[in-house]
Amino acid sequence: MAKISGLGDYVAIDDSGGTLRDISNDITSFTITQGQDLIDVTGIDKSARERLVGLGDCTVTITGVFNGAANKSNAVFSNLSGTRTVTYAVGGNTSSNPELSMEMLVASYNPNRGSGGAGLTWTANLSLQSGTVPTWGTVA
Repeated sequence: MAKISGLGDYVAIDDSGGTLRDISNDITSFTITQGQDLIDVTGIDKSARERLVGLGDCTVTITGVFNGAANKSNAVFSNLSGTRTVTYAVGGNTSSNPELSMEMLVASYNPNRGSGGAGLTWTANLSLQSGTVPTWGTVA
């Protein structure tokens, strides 16, 4: 796959009952922060840092437009409890596109109505739950 714009991406997240829901149409922004701890193990004999790889982690921040329809964003996030499978496919849910899937917990869901009656939006924050480092694959 060559470089692409990110248009047409796919995001699906389990609702609190464990059913995967495509909420791509409700999302206006999606950020994945995937990293790992670096453990400083520098000996006194060194003049530069020595590090070991520590624990991996991943967080997801999503913003979107409120959708109260059944099986859409509000239904997915309004109940914070339970483990959620988060699936992100670059360029859409089409065979061989890059895909990242991970087990997460919903840390927060924050609906926000702008001043002057501006549209109702929301932000959701999710954090890695399973102890398994997310790895990129492809859509089957």
